[in-house]
Amino acid sequence: MSKRTLFIAGNWKMNKTATEAAEILTELKVKVVGFDGKINIAICPTFTALDRAVKTVAGTNIEIGSQDISVHESGAYTGEISASMLLDLGVKYVIIGHSERRQYHGETDELVSKKAKVAFDAGLLPIVCIGETLEERETDKMPEVITTQIKGSLAGLTADEIVKTTIAYEPIWAIGTGKTASPAQAQEVHALIRKLLSDAYGVDVAEKVIIQYGGSVKPDNSAELMGQTDIDGALVGGASLEADVFAGLIANAL
Repeated sequence: MSKRTLFIAGNWKMNKTATEAAEILTELKVKVVGFDGKINIAICPTFTALDRAVKTVAGTNIEIGSQDISVHESGAYTGEISASMLLDLGVKYVIIGHSERRQYHGETDELVSKKAKVAFDAGLLPIVCIGETLEERETDKMPEVITTQIKGSLAGLTADEIVKTTIAYEPIWAIGTGKTASPAQAQEVHALIRKLLSDAYGVDVAEKVIIQYGGSVKPDNSAELMGQTDIDGALVGGASLEADVFAGLIANAL
């Protein structure tokens, strides 16, 4: 096991009303209280549930994150949410560049890097997502795609910021499909990511970076995935929507 503290975050995507969020978090905080100090836990609900979520987990070992952030601080940007708005609510983390944002909203590596910088400037901690499609994997383009995304998405960040950045490797072909990269496949990509970080920022920096795996992580595969040398946690979708399941996934990962 790595000396890095595991970090497991739940990405609720467009699920759960504010009322439902409060209900599941009320259940979850009781189930994970014993993990305090052993693992870092976060939940990233929809914008409308952020306020209730922060208040529900106040004083517990669960942090709250946003699913996106604007590069703009204020202005005529309908539907956007700024760093100061998130800070005012008590949010700690921000998911940036999730494959669904890249696919459905045209987000580029350049925009991801700008959002990461905005997050840091405000005191928020980014979870930067990368990952290849099934076609890219089957045509042996995975190393090229991951290298391009890492270099582009983290461009302009300092070594101090990189250390505080969580990178989430999510093979797009494994998100919500029930397919999971084998532990060996996931470890291969995580090792590549750490090497790229090492080449750019030095071994000492690279060894401190948390690299999560995302893509159909469940209670029955979390232990084997988290047991890999360079896998330091998970960004969990569907399995984070039920308190029992998510708590079981965390427990098995320890």
